[in-house]
Amino acid sequence: MKRIFCVAASAFCCAVVLADSPRVERRRPLTANVGVVSVGLDTYWKQCPGLYEDMLKKAAVFEKRIEAHGVKVTSFGISDNPEKAASLVPAMKAADLDLLFIDMVTYATSSTFAPFVRELKCPIVLVALQPDSRLDYEHATIYKQLYNDDLCSVPEFTGVAIRYGRPVADVIIGQLDGDAKAEEEVRQWCAVAHVLHDLRRARIGLMGHVLEAMYDMQVDPTSVSRTFGCHVALCEPDEILPFYRELGNGEQGTGNSEVEKMKKRILEFFDTPDPVSDPWTEKLTAKDLDVAARAAVALEKFIAKRNLDGFAYYYEGEEGSQTRELVTNFIVGNSLLTAAGFPMCGEFDLKNCIAMMIFDRLDIGGSFAEFHPIDFDRGTVLVGHDGPHHLNIAAKKPVLRSLKKYHGKPGSGAGVEFNIKEGPITMMSIGLKADGSFKFIVAEGESLAGPIPPTGNTTTPGKFPPDVCTFLRNWSMEGPTHHFALGIGHHAAELKKLGRALGIETVVVTEEK
Repeated sequence: MKRIFCVAASAFCCAVVLADSPRVERRRPLTANVGVVSVGLDTYWKQCPGLYEDMLKKAAVFEKRIEAHGVKVTSFGISDNPEKAASLVPAMKAADLDLLFIDMVTYATSSTFAPFVRELKCPIVLVALQPDSRLDYEHATIYKQLYNDDLCSVPEFTGVAIRYGRPVADVIIGQLDGDAKAEEEVRQWCAVAHVLHDLRRARIGLMGHVLEAMYDMQVDPTSVSRTFGCHVALCEPDEILPFYRELGNGEQGTGNSEVEKMKKRILEFFDTPDPVSDPWTEKLTAKDLDVAARAAVALEKFIAKRNLDGFAYYYEGEEGSQTRELVTNFIVGNSLLTAAGFPMCGEFDLKNCIAMMIFDRLDIGGSFAEFHPIDFDRGTVLVGHDGPHHLNIAAKKPVLRSLKKYHGKPGSGAGVEFNIKEGPITMMSIGLKADGSFKFIVAEGESLAGPIPPTGNTTTPGKFPPDVCTFLRNWSMEGPTHHFALGIGHHAAELKKLGRALGIETVVVTEEK
């Protein structure tokens, strides 16, 4: 008999808070399908009256803990013999699980676990949380030992999983109550489940072509689908253009209500200061605001039509054409969408779109970034980019500037500029190895307060151990693409867990070796 608990991802999915800027609300709440099955040995129940009931109570404590992390929990009771284990598999498959916790409430034989390893595709995490800090040795009984035997069969289970060619994703060992470390590991796996849930159901739009000569960004959509589970939907600029055309031209006085509403939203969300030092920038013009608003509305309509969950693109279009005007002015709409949980990635970088989705589902942001000049005086490097950014991790109210031209690309229009929130940051690039497999390259550092170039691009001063030059060398030697996702907080632990769940090599270049 299975029990289902549904909990909204409320406080957990709203962890990123801005003090000085409005927040873009998430388009869809974070969720995941998480299963829990406890394991024991049916022989014990007759030998130790009351032990089964005590195991159910232990299991209920753990299930309640998981519910607090914004996931849909399905309990499959206690698996205590091979027949019971096999009978649970159809229900587990029907639950479409993103993650399965095995609660090691007492000793169990590996035959009560093997069917799950053999039949299920989702990651499996063994959890051994002992209720008592130690046995009362002077008054110990077999009953009390079995009550605290959470660890006993862990090696048996992991050994069998390896023999099946399906190693468990993790083992969490600790105490049932008052163990902050174990509780944090459980939380991290629930966060990973959020990522897995959306990755394997996502439809990522891909439009245009790689910016010429950027070999590092080329990727096969089939390998993306195989590894991450998402579908890559191939799109055409002409699918968006009709939506853009039907909105008219604000300067000609059509005054479309959807466009006007978007303009108001943009002006409420962004500051529009006077230019400072860069001659390519100017105060946001009425034309650039109108084009950005129409492009944002058209983009929303296109996304709804194609039922997309993310979008990677690069297209130039004919000089002076409406197509070029449209495809080079997604930046404002992109940033609003990215902050709402819909990752938008310029320069056709499909891998980085996946990285940005991973960061967003971990609820840590996920801006589109690369490296810019080093500050040797402060020991920092600027990290950022033009194009889409996760507005919910801005240090203060974001800025819009009109750019007379986009550097390195055709077109002109509004650009988004802000510092990332000060404090701990994490970044990840998804690289490709020579054998075609993916690699997570991760670093933890700090976003420092300080000036950034007033160029209409988003950048932040990043400081990484052990020093800026050594860090940049170490990062580059791991073979990343030149883009990466940038988020707030230190989250290498979750990313390593995700890498294990997906079978992807994960290197944290800032870890001490």
